[in-house]
Amino acid sequence: MGAFKETKLPPNAPAASKALAWIDDRFPLSTLWNDQWGKYYAPKNFNFWYIFGSLAMLILVMQILTGIFLTMHYKPDAALAFASVEYIMREVPSGRLIRYMHSTGASAFFIVIYLHMTRAFLYGSYRKPRELLWLFGFAIFLCLMAEAFFGYLLPWGQMSYWGAQVIVNLFGAIPFIGPDLSLWIRGDYVVSDATLNRFFAFHVIAIPLVLLGLVAAHLIALHEVGSNNPDGIDIKDHIGPDGHPLDGVPSHPYYTFKDLFGVSVFLLIFSSVVFFAPEMGGYFLEYNNFLPADSLKTPTHIAPTWYFTPFYSVLRATTADFMWVIMAAVAAYVVFIWLRSRLSFIVKSIIAVVAILAIVGMLPSVLDAKFWGVVLFGSSVVILGAMPWLDHSPVRSIRYRPRWHLYLLCLLALVFLTLGFLGTRLPTPAFTLLSQICTLFYFSFFLLMPWWSTMGTFKPVPTRVTFTPH
Repeated sequence: MGAFKETKLPPNAPAASKALAWIDDRFPLSTLWNDQWGKYYAPKNFNFWYIFGSLAMLILVMQILTGIFLTMHYKPDAALAFASVEYIMREVPSGRLIRYMHSTGASAFFIVIYLHMTRAFLYGSYRKPRELLWLFGFAIFLCLMAEAFFGYLLPWGQMSYWGAQVIVNLFGAIPFIGPDLSLWIRGDYVVSDATLNRFFAFHVIAIPLVLLGLVAAHLIALHEVGSNNPDGIDIKDHIGPDGHPLDGVPSHPYYTFKDLFGVSVFLLIFSSVVFFAPEMGGYFLEYNNFLPADSLKTPTHIAPTWYFTPFYSVLRATTADFMWVIMAAVAAYVVFIWLRSRLSFIVKSIIAVVAILAIVGMLPSVLDAKFWGVVLFGSSVVILGAMPWLDHSPVRSIRYRPRWHLYLLCLLALVFLTLGFLGTRLPTPAFTLLSQICTLFYFSFFLLMPWWSTMGTFKPVPTRVTFTPH
């Protein structure tokens, strides 16, 4: 063991400096601060798109704190859960505020995460060498979806109960293991007290622990490879005499105060929603959820919360008639790969065999549309994780790509918002047709990306980041 070395300070040093030195001798507090933020050099040309990572961390802390206070009064019991939420809202001091902060925070979390992912799409933050960083972020997104789903049942309102019933029953469409898997998730043959208890355990303990670990891994990976920037240039390629990037600035104080300004604007908007429109017209908190769960009374329209509805629309779009379109699209895609792909003959052959088996499985007499709806539902989420290997563009940032690439991204955003809106509406024939068109575009955007991302005239990328002082 090495000898203990104590930091020597002048006798007249401030008490705070002495306390910090005492801690640093026993725990690398200052080193951690400097490595992770204080002396971490970030590109000097960050714009407002780079505020959402810090906001996501703020909301995560806020959700954990408000969740702790809610669990002090919540009863994970089917006979008491709804009444305990009402007790929090009516009797607990500031209970209404804490509950609305938590429910609004859930929606705010997904808004911020979707905007954070949009920035990655714009500036290619998932490209080499940040593939693992993207995968950690994608895993965080999956955990957030699981956390929101498990928490959605806890109020034990009508929409909570029936929404959970519908989503869990989706797993029953999986051949062979589906019914047993649904039974295992519920813990009973219907959504019941056993379901509530296990969902509570996952929401309060299991998923948050995994989420915190993934956030830590995400930050470590970020600081290992360095932050991307709007130009998509690695600032580590140009190091100054002091050993720091020429195009970088210390995160503190420069981005500390920039983030504080963003936090102030966010808290202003967030507070306005919490105090004046916490239900947000039924999108953040459905009106049916203010009624206690009744297993004998099914709501007219069952739909998940808005942040799930884009993927839920993909599920609902998969009808028996639409399966013929999917089969034709799969066949056309395989032909396209054979004609345009540079993959080896063996890989192409494997893809063709898998496609033929899938097309056979899509026949009405083999597997029904409900199963393939679940497959497309899951694929619409999982495909996001493959972005680093789908984008073959020679440049990262949208700034130096052909203009029509930006229009294509904007169209994807519009399609995603349209799917989200359609997921909240009753599935009329017109809405179903529109959701099917949007579903085809959504998957085409990603599956054809290896080709369209290389097309067009690209602008020359500068060797140094572009920055205009202001």
